[in-house]
Amino acid sequence: MNPERPEVSQSIFRRREKAVTDNKRRTFLKSAGAGVIASGLSSGITSAQDTNRLVVGIIGTGGMGTNHTRTLADRKDIEVAWVCDVDSKRLANAANEVESRSGKAPQQTSDLRKVLDDRRVQAVWIATPDHWHAPAAILALDAGKHVYVEKPCCHNIREGRLMAEAVKRNKRVLQVGTQSRSAPFLKEAFQRLHSGEIGEVLVAKAWNSQRRGSIGKTQPGTPPTNLDYDKWVGPAPMVPYRSNMLPGIWRWWYDFGCGDIGNDGVHDIDVALWGLDVDTHPSTVTCLGGKYFFDDDQQFPDTQYAICEYPVSGSPSGRKIQLIFEQRDWSPYRQEEYENGAAFYGTEGMLIVGHTQGWRMYGPRNKLIAKMDGRPALNDHYYDFLSAIKNGTTPAANIDVGHRAATIVHLSNIAARTGQLLHFDPQGEQITNNEEANQLTQREYRADHWAVPRS
Repeated sequence: MNPERPEVSQSIFRRREKAVTDNKRRTFLKSAGAGVIASGLSSGITSAQDTNRLVVGIIGTGGMGTNHTRTLADRKDIEVAWVCDVDSKRLANAANEVESRSGKAPQQTSDLRKVLDDRRVQAVWIATPDHWHAPAAILALDAGKHVYVEKPCCHNIREGRLMAEAVKRNKRVLQVGTQSRSAPFLKEAFQRLHSGEIGEVLVAKAWNSQRRGSIGKTQPGTPPTNLDYDKWVGPAPMVPYRSNMLPGIWRWWYDFGCGDIGNDGVHDIDVALWGLDVDTHPSTVTCLGGKYFFDDDQQFPDTQYAICEYPVSGSPSGRKIQLIFEQRDWSPYRQEEYENGAAFYGTEGMLIVGHTQGWRMYGPRNKLIAKMDGRPALNDHYYDFLSAIKNGTTPAANIDVGHRAATIVHLSNIAARTGQLLHFDPQGEQITNNEEANQLTQREYRADHWAVPRS
């Protein structure tokens, strides 16, 4: 990610235009994306000499990126050709990890454009901080790559819409890293829920309760020598470096993250949306929250209670259903026996889902009628992504799914910041009753930065 290399950036933009008109290029990429052979997809393993492995790059190798690096390097149906990170120590560690696990050293770079300029690369995994998710994904899609991007898929509502447009115009596959969508045990739960086993579901509730630590208070300082801070900030507004921004702590700063609702909470929000079976955004959102416990630099609430209303399609009386989200980052106590989870309240019973522990379904008079253990697995989500590339199908956590979950995150944070009840136009994706709040559905970027998303 080097703004001083305009020739690389320009080559990407030239390919953006060419991808629209050059059918041969599209045909090549499609066939290359389908190169993961059926036997490799069904078993997750092909011959080490198989030349039809999917060639990928990993952009962002810390945190969740470390998990992706290890898991992908272990797979024989994938070749990790590139690792990309703006932290030179993490970059070197990731390259060593890939080489030790796969037997082949990947190329290394701190500039994601080098990965995207490699025509061998068919797909990228993006595990950067939140403020890079949409810019990197859109660049990758416009370069003809399939994309696996971590959650939340975007830093703001407008970026989510731009990502959806990029998926559509490039006809690429995008999978969001909410891996619960590919979990077999949850698929069974929601098949039963949607078949009416607990009647009509009128309310879903998601929660995130755990004990986080304080990030402390700091003053602006000098970045460590192993970090290219300018590239790390990227298209976001340039602000002074602080020692309690990295690694991982960027989640609690407005310019770079989305708070814990966008970190852990979005998993449970996505599960709640899945169970509610809605295909649109809410029409009304309100949220009370703030820093009730921590006295530190973090800008997002440590305590948050959001309520979203959805109009029932086709209801002549204007009936609505409800999604609730609760967050307590200072409370290590389980709710409904689960630290993180979602509950569905129907007219004939309820379903309780733990984020990593399975689910229990109750009928009238709280009688347990079904249960199942289980937890989401990365390889299940990878398999779904690779199958979508091969078969031209829609992945489980496609951009529409990811954008709807992220929009709940953003609207809840906006409502908490402004203290307002928000009326939201699901089609236009605008807040209609408060212009100050509506301005927060998008963000300001660094002037003329090469990665600024454009429609």
